[in-house]
Amino acid sequence: MTEIKIDSNTTNQYRNRELSWLQFNARVLQEAADTSVPLIERLRFLGIFSNNLDEFFKVRYATVKRIADAGKGGKSVLGGITAKDLLEEITQTVIHQQSTSLRILKSIKGELQKENIFVIDETEVSETQSQFISEYFIRKVSPALVTIMIGELEQFPSLKDSAAYLAVRMVMSKEDETFEEKNNYALIEIPKVIERFVVLPQEGDKQYIIILDDLIRYCLHNIFSIFKYSSISAHMIKITRDAELDIDSDLSRSFIDKISKSVKNRSVGDPVRFVYDKKIDRKTLKYLLDKMGVDETDSLIPGGRYHNRRDYMGFPSLGREDLLYEKITPLRIPDLKLQGSLFEMIAQKDFLLYAPYQTFSYVVKFLREAALDPKVRAIKITIYRLAQVSHIASSLINAAKNGKEVTVQIELQARFDEEANISYAEQMQSEGVQLIFGVSGLKVHCKACYIERIENEKLKRYVFVSTGNFNESTARLYTDYTLFTSNQKICKEINKVFDFFEVNYKIKKYKHLIVSPHYTRNALYHLIDTEIENKKNGNSSGIKLKLNSLSDFKIIDKLYQASRAGVEIKLIVRGICCLIPGVKGMSETIEVISIVDKFLEHPRLFIFENAGDTKIYISSADFMGRNLDSRVEISCPIYDEAIKKEILDTFEISWSDNVKARVISDKQDNAYRKNRKEKVRSQFKLYEYYQQKLNA
Repeated sequence: MTEIKIDSNTTNQYRNRELSWLQFNARVLQEAADTSVPLIERLRFLGIFSNNLDEFFKVRYATVKRIADAGKGGKSVLGGITAKDLLEEITQTVIHQQSTSLRILKSIKGELQKENIFVIDETEVSETQSQFISEYFIRKVSPALVTIMIGELEQFPSLKDSAAYLAVRMVMSKEDETFEEKNNYALIEIPKVIERFVVLPQEGDKQYIIILDDLIRYCLHNIFSIFKYSSISAHMIKITRDAELDIDSDLSRSFIDKISKSVKNRSVGDPVRFVYDKKIDRKTLKYLLDKMGVDETDSLIPGGRYHNRRDYMGFPSLGREDLLYEKITPLRIPDLKLQGSLFEMIAQKDFLLYAPYQTFSYVVKFLREAALDPKVRAIKITIYRLAQVSHIASSLINAAKNGKEVTVQIELQARFDEEANISYAEQMQSEGVQLIFGVSGLKVHCKACYIERIENEKLKRYVFVSTGNFNESTARLYTDYTLFTSNQKICKEINKVFDFFEVNYKIKKYKHLIVSPHYTRNALYHLIDTEIENKKNGNSSGIKLKLNSLSDFKIIDKLYQASRAGVEIKLIVRGICCLIPGVKGMSETIEVISIVDKFLEHPRLFIFENAGDTKIYISSADFMGRNLDSRVEISCPIYDEAIKKEILDTFEISWSDNVKARVISDKQDNAYRKNRKEKVRSQFKLYEYYQQKLNA
C-alpha cells in the first residue's frame, strides 16, 4: 500500500483523529467568519466553536494526556504520531484557532455597531447605564456571587470544571497592615444562573449590551470595599478537567447512584487545560499556576479577555429578526396526517421523516396515540438524550399510567447528559416505567421504538427507528432520518434487540438489521467486498456514505481496497475523517466533502450500488471503533422503493452542494467546493425538495 506524508512529520495513510476533529471545528469557525451568514448567527457559531473545544479537551485531549502520562507512545492508535507530540500540536493548533476566533469576534462587534448594537465594557458605561448596572448588581448579581480570598488560604480551592473565574489582584495600600504580602488575591466565580449578556436600557435607536464579566468588573469596588488597596485588576481564567467517568464497583449501590456519584466527581477530575487572559499580570499568572499545580503536560492557552465564549450560543436576539436565519416551518409528510390514527396509516405503508425539514411532531403523536390506544399492549424504546422538557418522557409515563407495559432502555452514560438522564430515569421509574440500564461494557446508542398492538385478536408490531435522538429540541436543529414501519420482519428483529438488553448472554441472529457490537463490522466488510467483486465482474458498483465521523482504520483500509479496485466512493463526513482521499494508488476514486451550515448534519446513511439492486441503510452508527465494537447500534434497511428514491434524492442534493460544502483532502485546508454549476446550498434545497413533494 502506498504511504504518504501527513502532518507532524509522520509517514502514514491515516489522518490523526484529534487533528481531524480540530479541522472540523475550524469549519465551524468558518461559519462565524462568513459574511453571508446573518450577524447574530455568526456570534452563535463562535459559541458553538468554543463549546466544541471545551468538550474536546474534556474528552479527547484528556484521553491523549492519559496515554502520555502512562509513558506510552500511542502511535498505533493515534495514526502514527506520539501522544506527547500530539499534545503539543493540539495546543499550537488551538492557540492559532483561538487567535482567529478573537479576530472574528472583533470584526463581528464592528459590524454590530453599524447595526446600532453596542457591546460595551466597564470603561464605556454612561451615567444612565451606571445607575442601572449598580441596581442590577445589588438585586441580581451580588447574591449569586461566590468570592474566595485565595491569598488568605493555606490550600488553593478546587476550581470547577469549565466555570469561568475572575482572578483579582489587589495591590494593598501601605496603611493597610492586614496583610503581610503587598499583593492580595481573590477569585470570583462567574455565576451561571445569570444571563451572560445583560441588555441595558435602549438609548434612541442604539441598543447596548454589557457582558456579565464586565458588569462585575465595574462593581469590583462594591465587592472589595472593606479593603484598602492602591489598585485592583481582574482577569479571566478557566480550567478544563478530564471528563472520564470513574464508576465504582460497590455492588450494594444502584447503577443510578453510581453514575450520579461519578458525575459529581467529574468536577474534580484532573486538569487538562488552563485558559487565561493573555494580558494578565505575570506575577498573578505564576501565582495561580504554582498554587493549582498545573504542569507542562497540561495545555496552557493564552486567550482573550473573555472565556466561556460558548455563551455566545445564547446571544440575545434583541428583536432583530433581520440578523437571524429565517425560521422555517417544518413540513408535513405527504399522506401521513397528524389527525386520525397513525397506526392505521403506517399499517398500509412505510413513511420516512427527515427532520428538521419535516415536523418531529409525528414521533410525539405516535407515542401519545400509543399511550391512549386500548389496543396497544406494550411499548419499548431506547433513550440516549432527552429534551429538557420532554414530551417523549411524558408520553411514556402516560402510557404506563394507562396500564401499558412500558420498557425504557435509558443510557445513563450519555456524555454530558448524564444528570438529565438520571433525573428522567428516576421520574419514569417512580411512575411505573420499567427501566433497563443497558449491557455491561456497552453503551446503547441505537435509536428505536417498538410497539405491540392487538388487531383482530392478533399481535401486530410497529416500530420507528432513527439516526438521531428522540429529542424535540435537537430535532429543530439536527438533520436526521426516522423510519416508521409495520414491516413485521423488521419489527421482530427490533424486538430481538430489546430482548438482548434483558438477556445479554444470548447473542441474537438477524437477517435484516445490522446490529453492533456483534455484526456491523463484518457486515460492512461484506458489503464493501461485494462492491469490489461487482467492479471486477463489470457490474455496476459504488459506495455512498453519509457519516458524522470516519476514524476506524480497518474500515478505512477496506475502503482503500475498494478504491484500488476502481469502486467509486462518495463520502459526506461532517466531522472527523481519518481517511485521506484522492491519493494515487491508494484512494484516488474516493471523494470526501463536509457540509457545515444552518443545521447540524447528523444522519448516518449507507448506500451500496449492489449491481443495480441498491442496498440502503439508515443507522445510528458512525464508522468509529466504539460504534462498531463497543456500542449497541442499529442499521436498518430501507425496502420501500419510494423511500429508497427519496433517500437517494436527498443524498444527491447534499452531494451537489457548492456553497457550504468543503472539500476534505490531504491538504486539510477546508477549501470550499467551487464549480461553475448552478449554486446549490443543500440544506435550503432540501427544504424546497420537500415543499415540492408536499405540493405534488
